[in-house]
Amino acid sequence: MNQQPKRILAAGHICIDVTPVFPHAHLSFAEALSPGKLTHVDAADIHTGGSVANTGLALKLLGADVQLAGKVGDDPFGAMIADRLRKYGAESGLLVDKSGSTSYSIVIAPPGVDRIFLHHPGVNDTFISRDIPEAMLEAADHLHFGYPPLMRRMYENDGEELFSLLRRAKLLGLSTSLDMAAMDPASEAGQLDWQTILSRILPLVDFFVPSIEELCFMLDRPRYDDWLRRADGSEITRVLDPQEDIAPLAEKCLALGAKAVLLKCGAPGMYLCTADAGALSSAGRRAGLDAAAWANHRSFHRSYKPGRILSGTGAGDTSIAAFLLAMLEGCPPDECVQLAAATGACCVQAYDALSGLQPLEELRQRIAQGWEHV
Repeated sequence: MNQQPKRILAAGHICIDVTPVFPHAHLSFAEALSPGKLTHVDAADIHTGGSVANTGLALKLLGADVQLAGKVGDDPFGAMIADRLRKYGAESGLLVDKSGSTSYSIVIAPPGVDRIFLHHPGVNDTFISRDIPEAMLEAADHLHFGYPPLMRRMYENDGEELFSLLRRAKLLGLSTSLDMAAMDPASEAGQLDWQTILSRILPLVDFFVPSIEELCFMLDRPRYDDWLRRADGSEITRVLDPQEDIAPLAEKCLALGAKAVLLKCGAPGMYLCTADAGALSSAGRRAGLDAAAWANHRSFHRSYKPGRILSGTGAGDTSIAAFLLAMLEGCPPDECVQLAAATGACCVQAYDALSGLQPLEELRQRIAQGWEHV
């Protein structure tokens, strides 16, 4: 493994998540949110959310050297985010935009039901490449950027600002990773030609880490609509076949220029697909990636069985944190995905993204002892 710790810059979308806690474990979504019905809930769980807080703080708690970069408004939600990051010693990269409001999400997550988000993007819509100073990039070895579909300036004009940021990082020798987010089909972002955007962006992305639903929505809307029909109201990921449904989309991302693709496939698991050694050798030199060890990898890793399930909030983000940290520590690809899946299983045991996290070494021990798969 690499001896010198790598510094990660976690940038992009940040918000406040407000999650009402449902006290009844077997309450269906229809029962919980029927029109005109009053449903009793417990005290709301309020935490920082978005890629910057979820992935960035998870990296910090897992022991990484990480800098966070996000934007908030000069308002109570912004103050809450700043206070929360301050408790972790991670507030220095927070930019305050006094002209707008802080982003927030209302997370509707009855136990056993996939989440629904009511989301206000706030000043995330004004985030641009130059909001990250050159010195901040120069001090990093790896740039992780999250949720451009929820950040207007980062997706408009065919992703010009996102392209600019990733190009700056690559010119400085950083490795890069990019996470996406679900979109409202009726929104501005939901109406864009994402294949055109990704064809421009992915050649600058070493590790592309979206969810399978997000990716299919962006690259193959007819296939996505077919998945919805097949799922018939249940979670899409439970009706997908790794080879027939998941692998072709990962291969398409490699063809568009990504060097490695890790697809979050919900409760069933995660799929990793990588390019050849020649392509991987162009990953940022600061990462120290062993291109030969990572080349031409194809595998589906099943999820580990959690002790309990309270909420899926942040599970994908924290699993990416474990994946990136393990990769930058020099772990082989299979171990990186195993640790990612294990971290996701820990995350769903809490309402927030961070409370369930466990050190990577403890996860390695649980895996070695035969941690049961879902």
